[in-house]
Amino acid sequence: MANIKSAKKRVITNEKKAERNQAVKSQVKTYMKKVDAAVAEGDKEKASEVLKDATRVVEKAATKGVIKKNNASNKVSKMAKRVNSIG
Repeated sequence: MANIKSAKKRVITNEKKAERNQAVKSQVKTYMKKVDAAVAEGDKEKASEVLKDATRVVEKAATKGVIKKNNASNKVSKMAKRVNSIG
């Protein structure tokens, strides 16, 4: 543990940020799984609605800096491709 007061503060804030980032990443994964489940069911309407929500969550994570912008674009693109593949 750090001895200097400012270093102690940094440790605490870093832990808070790491916890928050982990929660956001978990939420992104959850929404991606929801899209996959809707695609597996073959329900295009439900899949497109879930895709809309998932896209919002992923883009927000990229805006907040939790994931990188290109990573977010790749995730959205792959999900959209799967949803559009439904006949």
